[in-house]
Amino acid sequence: MKLHSKSLRAAGAVMLLLPLAALAQNIAIVNGKAVPKARVDNLIAQAAKAGQKVGPELEAQAKDQVVLREIFTQEAERKGLAASADYRAQMELARQSILIRELFDDFRKKHPVTDAEAKAEYDKFKAQAAGTEYRARHILVESEDEAKALIAKLKAGASFEELAKKNSKDPGSAESGGDLDFAKADAYVPEFGQALAKLKKGETTESPVKTQFGWHIIKLEDTRDAQFPSFDDVKAQIVQRLEQIQLQQYQEELRKAARTDYKFASQ
Repeated sequence: MKLHSKSLRAAGAVMLLLPLAALAQNIAIVNGKAVPKARVDNLIAQAAKAGQKVGPELEAQAKDQVVLREIFTQEAERKGLAASADYRAQMELARQSILIRELFDDFRKKHPVTDAEAKAEYDKFKAQAAGTEYRARHILVESEDEAKALIAKLKAGASFEELAKKNSKDPGSAESGGDLDFAKADAYVPEFGQALAKLKKGETTESPVKTQFGWHIIKLEDTRDAQFPSFDDVKAQIVQRLEQIQLQQYQEELRKAARTDYKFASQ
């Protein structure tokens, strides 16, 4: 009898604990319906994935949002909106969007870009960027005669920087005395780049250079080997670019493998 009594008390204690355990899995009861904590966890996980800082304030906002959603959802269901054709059409689009996102996320996880692949891509870009960079100044004017007059002033000892500030029509460089900073010759329109590459350090073009923008007087301040950021500085961007390329190839493979009578406009 004593053993039986102890068993009953133990069973009773377990029964009392069950509602508490269930409550721990929910954050609220709305009109008799439980709101599971898992919804809050999922919302916080999405926010963290988007780069938001997770803390007490975000957690409180997530709980508020989840409970409000339940309240609004219940009201929409009470009004029968879930049975509308518009709702069903939107739900189908949402279902497809979520599944497609999961498909592409799964592909990325199973096909990560390796350090070797990223380094090879970096080396390719670095090789393409190799060469000479030129630090130039220029004065841009509207007519050849105006440019020739300024060249004459320069030959007479006038300051290039001061003439650029007063006369150049280039809003991007006039205030800094025509300074264009370092760039490769092919970064400019062909006529400008070709004239620049012929100059020696400290030289100014003897004749005005005509481009689609007007007439230029160009001065070469300095040269240096082309600069390129370190691998670690650009690794994240390179990995992201390679991931996008891989994903595009995967999408194209799926499109080609599908049996359909539809003709894509891009084909």
